[in-house]
Amino acid sequence: MSRSVATRKGSSFSYAQRRRVQLDSVLLPAIGFAVILALWWAIATFFTTLMPTPWEALVANMDYILNPFYRRGPGDLGIGWLLLASLRRVLLGFALGTLVAIPVGFWIGLSPKAMKAINPVVQIFKPVSPVAWLPIALAIFNLADPSAIFVIFITSLWPTLINTALGVSSVPKDYLQVAEVLEMSQWRKMTQILWPASLPYIFTGLRISLGIAWLVIVAVEMLTGGIGIGFFVWDEWNRLNLSSVFLAVLVIGLTGLILDYLLLRLQQWATHRPATSI
Repeated sequence: MSRSVATRKGSSFSYAQRRRVQLDSVLLPAIGFAVILALWWAIATFFTTLMPTPWEALVANMDYILNPFYRRGPGDLGIGWLLLASLRRVLLGFALGTLVAIPVGFWIGLSPKAMKAINPVVQIFKPVSPVAWLPIALAIFNLADPSAIFVIFITSLWPTLINTALGVSSVPKDYLQVAEVLEMSQWRKMTQILWPASLPYIFTGLRISLGIAWLVIVAVEMLTGGIGIGFFVWDEWNRLNLSSVFLAVLVIGLTGLILDYLLLRLQQWATHRPATSI
């Protein structure tokens, strides 16, 4: 009898815990967004006549929301097409940066001489603003699209490179000594020891790099123009259409959140261990 009572108490306690976690995961974010909306409404109502209220912005953007992929002539595209154009540039630049950063990071992590040679270069170029690379890219390519991809490439390179080098250099020496005793080939040592042990570091770098790439594309498109979510923000501001600017800010933020979530899931699949948001 006492065991059944204890079981019921334990199950009810577990249910209450799950219920509390579910409420916290829904209620607390809802409170945060409600505070932001209240601040937005207060600023738009009492401090400026240019900024729309949340409801006015929603009504003004209803066409963009309901028809994100419309085509109504040259340059008149739905926000879905603009988002896809920006994503294409980001993913191309990010992929090129990844293809360079991971091998170079392994090289630096395994070779103290390479670390001494390349680390100063990384430390000099890493803090350079993405906007500073844009004139150089335009001088090289003379076109906006490849210039934007180059800026994404060069600015998303460093976090992955640094974290890969850190992961490789952090592999316990005992593992490498055991590999030497077993006379493992360099390929087996790379694939069975260094790569699995470095994967969490690599994915941390990839997630930071992807966040930087998505951040940079908006600034670059503002300067280069063309089709993209960044130029859409600048164009709507020039028209004093802040309702569309707020919509673009929301789309940019949600897209960044989705990109990080997808990479997080890929990390969990590849490493077979839980990963935390950063």
